[in-house]
Amino acid sequence: MKGLYLGEFEELVMLSVAILHGEAYGIAVMDEIKQQTGRSSTISTVHETLIRLEKKGFLESHTGGATNVRGGRKKRFFEVTAYGKKAINEAREQRNRMWQQVPKVIWEGGSL
Repeated sequence: MKGLYLGEFEELVMLSVAILHGEAYGIAVMDEIKQQTGRSSTISTVHETLIRLEKKGFLESHTGGATNVRGGRKKRFFEVTAYGKKAINEAREQRNRMWQQVPKVIWEGGSL
């Protein structure tokens, strides 16, 4: 499991890359996280996380064409790899297993 472990923000980034399917680059990922969670992040935090996930083998990237809007700079697009899909599925399954083990009395009693 250690090799597949995702931190909370890494999981949000991975899910955003998957949601953006083919259109995931730094600012788009940052905007997706904000839209989905209301959580603000900086572009440097998102970029660092994307690069870290790529080094772990969970994402792969390629550069797109240059655009006039970006002053001729190219965008770096990210996609989830097969290994990344395995990691995100494991995170979901682990979380679901734990949720299923919380006794119903916890929710009915109002504590938590």
